[in-house]
Amino acid sequence: MRRKFLRQSAITLLASTFALLGSPTLAADDWPAAQPIELIVPFGPGSSPDTMARKVAEHAGEALGQTIVIQNKPGASGNLGTNLIAKAKPDGYTFGVSITGPMVNNTILYSDLPYDPVTDLDALTLAVHQYNVLVVPEASPMKSFQDLLDALKDPENDFNFPSTGAGTVSHLSVELLLEHTDGNAVHVPYASSPKAVTSLIAGDTDFSALPPIAVMPMVKDGRLRALATVSAERLDFLPDVPTVNEFDDLSGIEGSGWMGFVAPAGMPEDIKTRLTQALRDALNDDDIKAHLKNQYMEAVGNSPEEFRQYMDDDLERWGPLIKRLDLSVN
Repeated sequence: MRRKFLRQSAITLLASTFALLGSPTLAADDWPAAQPIELIVPFGPGSSPDTMARKVAEHAGEALGQTIVIQNKPGASGNLGTNLIAKAKPDGYTFGVSITGPMVNNTILYSDLPYDPVTDLDALTLAVHQYNVLVVPEASPMKSFQDLLDALKDPENDFNFPSTGAGTVSHLSVELLLEHTDGNAVHVPYASSPKAVTSLIAGDTDFSALPPIAVMPMVKDGRLRALATVSAERLDFLPDVPTVNEFDDLSGIEGSGWMGFVAPAGMPEDIKTRLTQALRDALNDDDIKAHLKNQYMEAVGNSPEEFRQYMDDDLERWGPLIKRLDLSVN
């Protein structure tokens, strides 16, 4: 009887030991010593999310004492890479960066997203804002934002505007503006910001709301004129240019092509906390903030709760508009 009891006790102790060894808590104690951390970027090398992620990852990796390796996984407007983040093992060795489309707008535009941004992905921190800039060609008779508003309301005018694609922030920002002002203009989608800018400079399109990194070089050299920014507050690099919110009946219009860090749901809390803090510290580093500002990116570095709330607010902002416009990809 005693031998049976001892055998049972030994089995129980052995089972408990294996359970502890396999527990996330013990694994987290050693994180991230075991191996390099992968950071999935759903866009190609040289893209804005890629350049931002590389700069932040270098600083965060040094703080964590482990290399963070960038894995570019472009495709399907960012959905492919974002799905890979969502489906990754939540052990702290894979996380990613994503943007407005895959995390917010595409939940309405696509009928068959292979992931759910709310249940399959955890928010870590909102990295940067890129508020759109409303621009017109240099030759345009519209010299101010008020001129544009007046012209859009005139039924005799026949305007069109380019964007980086149906359902993108550059498209929806203008549609929201038109809704608020009873204005009229035809949307012309392009495959990229450079192509949209080219259409403006060539005079094929009349005005647009595009990411600052796409238009500021042409604003500086005089080929484009900045009329307003689609932001709540004036931007440092355009201090004399008003925001659309400064005009009557346009408060609440905000168009940011933001980027943020996310992780597969289920990551151990202590690992998630350490990773998030390393990313936030990087985004609050003066050198990194200055580097990002040179690319017209406004560093944020907020909490997971604040980031999730911002995505919820974005869905409330763009979701009803996407439905009213009856936009869909599939």
